[in-house]
Amino acid sequence: MAKGFELPKRAMAIFAHPDDAEFGCSATVALFAQMGVHVTYCLLTSGNKGTHDGDMPPDRLARIREKEQRAAGKELGVKDFVFLRHDDGELEVSMALRAEVCRAIRAGRPDLVLTQDPWRPYQTHPDHRVAGWSAMDGVIAARDHLFFPEQLRNGITHHRVPRVLLFGTTEPNIWFDVSATIDKKIAALKAHTSQIRNPGLLDRMRAFAATAGRAWGIEAAEGFRYLELG
Repeated sequence: MAKGFELPKRAMAIFAHPDDAEFGCSATVALFAQMGVHVTYCLLTSGNKGTHDGDMPPDRLARIREKEQRAAGKELGVKDFVFLRHDDGELEVSMALRAEVCRAIRAGRPDLVLTQDPWRPYQTHPDHRVAGWSAMDGVIAARDHLFFPEQLRNGITHHRVPRVLLFGTTEPNIWFDVSATIDKKIAALKAHTSQIRNPGLLDRMRAFAATAGRAWGIEAAEGFRYLELG
C-alpha cells in the first residue's frame, strides 16, 4: 500500500472495454480486495468489435467477453459488475452516458473511483478518452441532488466520491506495491482468452510492473494520477 494512503471501504473501476482494467490497474484492485475493499467494475462497452475473426458476430463476442470479464474479476476479488453494454468504438461524451455513469456511482456508492486518464497525451483510442471523461463527469454529477434528480428514488441518493485514481497515466503521483498481487493480475489477464493469445504480452506486463517498482526498491508497482476532490 502507498504510504499514507487511506484504504477505501468501497471502490469502483469505470472503464471502456473488458480487459482495460486488467491491463491498467488490476494488481491494485486485487490488493484492495485482499485488504477488504468492496470492488465494483463498471464497463461502458461490451468490447463487441474486438476480434480478428471474420466469422464472429458481435453479439456472440459481447457474451464471450462479458463472461471473460466476470472470470477475470473473480481472480481479483471483484464483488459486483455493472455492464452498460454500449457498442465498442462508438462511445461519445454525452449527457445520456454521463447519466448512466452517474447512476452507477450513486447505486454503488464508492469512496474511490479508478478510471482511465482522459488527459493522457496522444491517447488514440476514442473509447478510452470517453470512458475517462464520462467517469469524471459522472463523479461530479453524482454528488449534487439537482443533477439527474429522476434517479433519486427507490433508495438511490446523491453520493460524493472524494478520491479518484487515474490509470494509464503518463504523470503518476502515487504508486502501489503490488508485489503480492502481480500474479493475480496475470491470472486475470489470462481469463481474457479471446484477446490474449501471445504469452509474451503477459511477460511485458510483469516487466512494466517491475520497472515501476524499481525506483522504490520493490518487486512490482502500479502507478496512478491521484486526485482528491474534497
